[in-house]
Formats: sequence, structure tokens, C-alpha cells
Amino acid sequence: MGFADQRFNVNLSILFTELPLLERPAAAAAAGFSAVELWWPWVDTPTPAQPELDALRKAIEDAGVRLTGLNFYAGRLPGPDRGALSVPGEESERFRANVDVAAGFAQSLGCRALNALYGNRAEGVDPAEQDALALENLVLAARAADRIGAALLIEALNLPESPHYPLVSAPAAAGVVEKVNEATGLGNAKFLMDLYHLAMNGEDLPAVVDRYAPVTGHVQIADSPGRGAPGTGSLPLEDLLDRLGKAGYDGWVGLEYKPGDRPSAEAFEWLPREAR
Repeated sequence: MGFADQRFNVNLSILFTELPLLERPAAAAAAGFSAVELWWPWVDTPTPAQPELDALRKAIEDAGVRLTGLNFYAGRLPGPDRGALSVPGEESERFRANVDVAAGFAQSLGCRALNALYGNRAEGVDPAEQDALALENLVLAARAADRIGAALLIEALNLPESPHYPLVSAPAAAGVVEKVNEATGLGNAKFLMDLYHLAMNGEDLPAVVDRYAPVTGHVQIADSPGRGAPGTGSLPLEDLLDRLGKAGYDGWVGLEYKPGDRPSAEAFEWLPREAR
């Protein structure tokens, strides 16, 4: 087994960002990929005007690529916000306003995975209050995802880069997945296993794969250190993906790495074109 045995998609919010948003799906297709994923593209608004939604939908359809993953509104990414749903006040209200918009956009393109970033700890707010708000909003998101036949993804980030984000381990994120499924009875909450973030947290990645593959709904990769393409760091990504496959994971693997000082189209030499 190896990279050629995986199903890869390209995250257009971190790759091809040298291009305008509407040109990125076609660029991914030209690079040989058939599927893409996105963070919420409109960082300043959870509810963009319909013509903006329509334009992005048309760009994805015209490129002939499939949208396989979409984030709910999560503040300004990349950046310090790191999510909205557990932040009391305006940010959590913006998240709730986004839920049906994001789910509707995903449904229009056949997307079956929606990622909900948990949100930073807010200064002066009881963490228990934030956790209760998070569960309430994640239940809302899980139900919206279920209505379109999608999974709700819950992701662990890493402590060095997101020091105020509470889910900085696989067990922490998987624990929230379990709470959401218990609250909804739907079973559609899943773990988003980002191997870069887990490596930055110093976790035992083979053990994480073995333990959490059954509850994993999506996988993302970047090498570490540096968050570059596979082969630029020290992670045994090919071996880890093989291990995931043997543990039963057969879903998409999102390429969520930085291209470095070169055009994104040149950042895929590690992957033969016939494997894209």
C-alpha cells in the first residue's frame, strides 16, 4: 500500500491561495485532483449574499471537481479566532446564523462532511459555560448535517499554535464527539483526524490511529515540522495512512499543507499524477 491507495482532496483555503477564490477549483482540477474541501470562504460574514454562494458553486461545478468537505463559519482563518460556536455573544450567534447556510451550500454540491471548530476559551468566561454552549451549538449543527445526509466533524488543533483552544488532543475531540452523539442519538458526529495537529501535540500517532480510526470521519495531513508537503518534515505519513487503511478507514484524505515559496501547482511532486 502507499499514497497511491488513498483518496486525496485539496484544501483550497490553504493551497492555491495565490489565486482568487473562484479560480482555485479549476486550478486543482488542472493539477489532477477531482475533489476539494474548504474552510468557510467568507471570513467576514456567516451569511454571504446569494450571488456569492452561487458564483462559488458554479466555479466548483464548472471545474468538474467534487466538494467533499466544508467548515462552518469559524471566525477569521487562518488567524487567532479558531472557531466561534463556544464563544458567548456575537460569535456564537454568527455560528448559529451560518448553520443552515453552510448546510444548504454543502447539500447543493453533494458535500457530506461539515467541520465545526470548537472555539477558543474566552477571557472571563467559565469554561463550563462555554462547554455547555458548545454542546448546544454542536447539537444544532449535527441535526443540520443529518438533514442533508452529512457527518459533523470535530477537530483537535495543536497547543503551540492554538493555545486558547481546548481540544488539543485526540481524546479531547473524541470525547466531544461522544457527547454530541449521546445528545442527538444520530451518530453522525465524527472525529476529524488531522495528523499534523496531533503530531504537534506530541501524540503517539500509531496509537491514535489504532484507537480512533473507527470514529474518524475525515483525515487531513501536512508534514511536521513546518506544515509543508509530505517529505518536507519528519512524519511517516505514508505509513500512517497505510495503518489507517488497515484499521478500516476508507474516506478522503485532505491535503491541508502550505506550498512554501512556490506556486501551489508545484507542491504535489510527492504524489504521482495518476494517484491524484
